[in-house]
Amino acid sequence: MAQHSATPVSSSAPAALDRRLILLAVTTLIGGFASMLDATIVSVAVPALSHSLYAPLSTLQWVVTGYLLAMMAVIPVTGWAVERYGARRVWLFALVIFLGGSVLSGAAWSVGSLIGFRLLQGVGGGMILPVAQTIVVQAAGPERIGRIMSLIAVPAQLAPICGPVIGGLLVDGLSWRWMFYVNVPICLAAIVMSLVLIPAGGPAPHHKLDLLGLMLLSPGLAALVYGLSLSADHGFTHPLVISWLAAGLALLCGYAVHALRPKVTAIIDLRLFRSRAFSTASTVMFLYGVSIFAAMFLLPLYYVQARGASALYAGLLLAPQGLGTLLALTIVGKFTDRVGPRPIILIGLAIATVGTLPFVFFAHDGNMILLGAALLVRGMGLGAAIVPANAAAYQGLPDRSVPRATSAVNIVQRIGQAFGTAVLALVLESQLVAHNSTATGMASAFSNTFLWTLILTGAALVPALLIPGHRATNRTPA
Repeated sequence: MAQHSATPVSSSAPAALDRRLILLAVTTLIGGFASMLDATIVSVAVPALSHSLYAPLSTLQWVVTGYLLAMMAVIPVTGWAVERYGARRVWLFALVIFLGGSVLSGAAWSVGSLIGFRLLQGVGGGMILPVAQTIVVQAAGPERIGRIMSLIAVPAQLAPICGPVIGGLLVDGLSWRWMFYVNVPICLAAIVMSLVLIPAGGPAPHHKLDLLGLMLLSPGLAALVYGLSLSADHGFTHPLVISWLAAGLALLCGYAVHALRPKVTAIIDLRLFRSRAFSTASTVMFLYGVSIFAAMFLLPLYYVQARGASALYAGLLLAPQGLGTLLALTIVGKFTDRVGPRPIILIGLAIATVGTLPFVFFAHDGNMILLGAALLVRGMGLGAAIVPANAAAYQGLPDRSVPRATSAVNIVQRIGQAFGTAVLALVLESQLVAHNSTATGMASAFSNTFLWTLILTGAALVPALLIPGHRATNRTPA
């Protein structure tokens, strides 16, 4: 694979983003948006799927869960595949698999076929985002990483907000099948642009696949995430939940022992965590996943159950958070490249914490305008934190470590998402029981649960303080 050697930074002004780099980022953004959108778009179509495919809700959950588990299971192999076959080949392969899974899902004739095709779609979708990050990080170099990460962070921030709205419009206006067919023009555009803009990197045949590590890591991650998803409904003490979590942790511990053995080229290099920048940034990313996605689970329920909003109105009420994130992404990358990631992360997390406060203190009867403004502020803070946290993870890493580092960061963040959702679901359920689910009691239950969101957001300040404060300098190409 072609390596990128960054130009030395000779002045305080970071190097400019050239046109080709911007087009490269836009290309990966298009594919990334389709992948992330499909993780959320299907949730609103469950009733329509149940009616059309004559399937119970307990079975249909696998249409969503299966996709997410397939994404998680394939991430570990992505870094090795990029090293072995080159980033462009793996990127195109992922897009083609995702496109094929989308077409087949749209043509599904039964719930079983739909679940199977969603698994295929998840394999492609799980590879898309890590490969996209690898491509742009290596192309940008450390002196431009903040601004380029601002661009490719857009899909992850927009998808949770746009997914339910787009899904609802497609289901109501056309049919549930168009939730999958809509990916066809998006993927075709990304494929054509990729063939023109992404340079062809040479394969590296000496990179052998760590089969034992793959057999331990991928099932371990899938079991852990599935156990966390079950705990949201059954609690952490349920025997089924304990079984899945124990199996996942046992496999992951086995992987850690294997990966740290001398002379083992592990599929995810745990030695990366020896780097202070990488380990602290990964911790911030874990807590970020906990905070942002747990809140995305909690906020719609609050507006619908505690404030009586319709599903569509609740989706619109969430829009300010997405708008705030986008506003932050337009400026935060430039400042990250100028002053380094640590101060920007700290400012972003502090702003996000302030934006969460109204939901703790005014959940009972807070003015919708006030809460909307709070979401705008919260979105700006989270958007300001995510870009420098991502950039910090690559500080001081050689180019050869970027693919596996990207896979590791994605794994950490997705585990954070599953953990945060499970924890807040349990907290909310216990609070609703304690407050007897009356109108006033329900608002109190959400207020107390939002306090946990506040704590989890603020907790990320601790590892953020330990991130190296200097501005990124050159990565070595080997």
